[in-house]
Amino acid sequence: MHVVVIGAGAFGVWTALWLLRRGASVTLVEQYGPGNSLSSSGDESRVTRSAHGPDDLYPLWQRRSLAQWLELAPDLFVPTGVLWLAHQDGGFEAQSVETLSRLGIAHERLDADALRARYPQISTDDVAWGLYEPEAGVLLARRAVAVTARAFADEGGSLRIGLAKVEDGTAFVDGEPIEADAFVFAAGPWLPKLLGAVPGLEMSVPQQEIIYFATPPGDPRFDASHHPTWVEYDAAFYGLPSIEGRGFKVAPDWPGPMVDPDCQERRISDERVEASRAYLRRRFPALADQPVAEGRVCQYELTVDTHFIIDRHPAFAGGWVVGGGSGHGFKHAPVVGEYVSALVLGRDASELAPPDDRFALRPRTAGLGMRTAGFAPDAAR
Repeated sequence: MHVVVIGAGAFGVWTALWLLRRGASVTLVEQYGPGNSLSSSGDESRVTRSAHGPDDLYPLWQRRSLAQWLELAPDLFVPTGVLWLAHQDGGFEAQSVETLSRLGIAHERLDADALRARYPQISTDDVAWGLYEPEAGVLLARRAVAVTARAFADEGGSLRIGLAKVEDGTAFVDGEPIEADAFVFAAGPWLPKLLGAVPGLEMSVPQQEIIYFATPPGDPRFDASHHPTWVEYDAAFYGLPSIEGRGFKVAPDWPGPMVDPDCQERRISDERVEASRAYLRRRFPALADQPVAEGRVCQYELTVDTHFIIDRHPAFAGGWVVGGGSGHGFKHAPVVGEYVSALVLGRDASELAPPDDRFALRPRTAGLGMRTAGFAPDAAR
């Protein structure tokens, strides 16, 4: 069976690799090359964590995916742990504690005194408690996509750089029709441009900005060996400690303007820098006056409810639509590839299937999905 996978982001490369390892002949088509800086996974680092409120599927997928990332290349993972800063006794963080306990996933609930004692570099006077995931951390995202694509090529897959289009039920690459037994459209934020109007393919592409602040000279408190990855959902911020000396990563996690990923000017804004600096002044005061070391501009591909899209194309014979990473997709990419490959090849996918229709191409309702890395739709902007 010959399968063409269009899009070499995290979902695409892992789907291609799983299809190949399950015996298919696979061509992976990418317009800019795997791990390119225009993709949603083009930054150096992405969070991987198990906490997903009351949901069981995503923690299990995350754990299974992390095992696959580590098997592929252990040095892609930086074990920083992940700390959630909670402002109320109930809510998402408390629901996550219940779920992690039920699933047997390692975690700690830190009261206010324990937080202050363990992380004196974080100002936590207004934080009620913390949820700490010791086995969570950071994936080196751009590098990870490139390594997965290289494994795909080394194992016999065909990687083609070219511009794909879909018109009238036919797929084209560089203007020439391309044939296959099945197609997987995994083009991330380019899906709406690639496929046009598809019922249920409701996806927005907002700009996101990431700012790296230099850490104080001679001060290791904000490096990955001393500081966890952190999420403060109620403030709509999350961030990572300095990894490989790049700086302390701060993500003001609310949607920017809608963008075309081919055309957007990828410049960080003064507004986001100042918002991040104001947040640092409140939560990480030793970093508030540190200079910006670098910045990244990328995009989310947000579905209405933040669940992924994994479903047959309703009008393209043999076509599957895979996307809607919604900010939390990267960590799940190996299992997405495993699941999609089983569906495409007609294998039993029941072990990985969700207990509902969350991935279907269908009308969706806002607020029913899972939180992204820290995106708070109702947070004050």
